[in-house]
Formats: sequence, C-alpha cells, structure tokens
Amino acid sequence: MSSELRQAASARDVARIELRLADAARAYERERYTDALPTLRDLAKAAPGASSVRELLGLTYYRVGRWRDAIRELRAFVELTGSVDQHPVLADCERALGNHDAVEEIFAELRRTGAGSDVLAEGRLVMAGSLADRGRLSEAIELLLPAVNRPVRRPLERHLRQWYAIGDLYERSGDLPRAREYFMKVVAADPEMSNVVERLASLR
Repeated sequence: MSSELRQAASARDVARIELRLADAARAYERERYTDALPTLRDLAKAAPGASSVRELLGLTYYRVGRWRDAIRELRAFVELTGSVDQHPVLADCERALGNHDAVEEIFAELRRTGAGSDVLAEGRLVMAGSLADRGRLSEAIELLLPAVNRPVRRPLERHLRQWYAIGDLYERSGDLPRAREYFMKVVAADPEMSNVVERLASLR
C-alpha cells in the first residue's frame, strides 16, 4: 500500500493517509459504514490515484445503498488497476439501478478475463438475479446449473450461495422438489446460513 500511496500523494502526506485509511478500514470491517465515509471521501480528494482508497470508498457507498457513487468509485478502481475483483459489486449496483444491459456487459467481461472462482461465482449470482428480476427464471436457472451440479467434497461459501440461489429460483418457478433438494444441500453444509432452515421447512 505504501508504494501505491507514494505514487498517488505527496511524500509528506503518505503516513497520515495510511493511518486514516487504516482507521476507515477498521470502521468498514465493523460495519460502521457511515463512520468510514467522511474519512474515505477526504482521502479520495487528497489522493485520487490511490486505488485502495477508491476501492474501499466504492465498497462503502455500496453498503449504504448509494449505487451511483459506488459505480463511480469502483470504475475509478478498475481504471487504476485493471482488476476485475470488484466487478460483481459493480454489476450489483447496476442491477439495483435497473441497468440490466450493463450487468450483462460486466458479467461477459468477467468471463472473458478468466476471473478467479470466487469472483466469477459472485458475478454469476448477480447475473442470475438480473435475469430473475426480468422474469427470466428459466435462464437464471440454466446459468447456475453447471456450477451447482459439479461434485464438491468440501463446500465453500460460493457453493452454498449458489445452491441457495438456485433453490430460491426453483421455488419461485414452482418446482418445489428441486428447491427442496438444493436447500437441503445448504442445510447439510451450514444450517446457520441465512434463513435456509425456515425456507426448507416452508416447502414441506
């Protein structure tokens, strides 16, 4: 981080920015997003070329539902780094604004760039959600099926999230046996995840 900040801010400001960024990061981790925002906005003005600042500011805006502000900061992060790590968040902001064409473009870019498994899984969930928002439930299910049907010995969070999502889609489409199947997989791996136990019970 220091080398990045040295390029983005004057030498005399680097130490101060590092300390304030660390404070903001701690506030973010404790879900005190409104506490983090003023500091991060100040830092973005002081060091607009600091990708770590723009990234965290974008994520904080996302947490408080300020979609357009989040998009601006996360696109700045992409321009500074070329990273696609926050593309799922960027896509979710566009989805929240009803910009489904933008969601599709972002997801297509994720696929082209060979993003890591966790990032791609999150992007897939947002894309499926975007399709479902438009009533295209069967397409959303088809998108998730290849990922959820792979054999998994030790399920990770991304597997559980995708199982839960497709269970929800099957329930919404009226296929309760399939919904039950995927909710049961989630319960077997982590019964404390979200409201999955209640969702499963409601299907009986």
